Amino acid sequence: MGCRIWRRVQLEMIQFFLMVNRQGQTRLSRYYTDVELNLRQNLETEVVQRCLSRSKEQCSFVEYQDYKLVYRQYAALYIVVGVTDDENELSIFEMIHNFVEVLDKYFSRVIMFNLDRVHIILDEMIQNGHIVETNKSRILAPITAIDKICDG
Repeated sequence: MGCRIWRRVQLEMIQFFLMVNRQGQTRLSRYYTDVELNLRQNLETEVVQRCLSRSKEQCSFVEYQDYKLVYRQYAALYIVVGVTDDENELSIFEMIHNFVEVLDKYFSRVIMFNLDRVHIILDEMIQNGHIVETNKSRILAPITAIDKICDG
């Protein structure tokens, strides 16, 4: 029998998703790969500094260590997504905008008091580091059903 050599194939995928305020405080973080808890804070601090220090005229794609960072600013909120080298930056850039549109459609007030709902919405869009849904109505269907049960 021949010897098989298995190589780990790095797939296109989202590594992490961060929402941070203008002061650099993380408001939401979701990791799709294993990152030790003690390393997350340093990673988030460095990633946020890298993105927040850039001017609005600069590109929203930044290389950082083994990641490509894709970020967008909405008022006082930054959304930063770390992806593998092979991931399409423009698709992630559009996914961020779609995520914000879904939040706008669902929330009528400040979202920072409803982070549990934001997590549900994000989980409907991204699973295991891959975008699985972009249709706003389908993304909101489960959370709308939960709301009906809670209100009913």
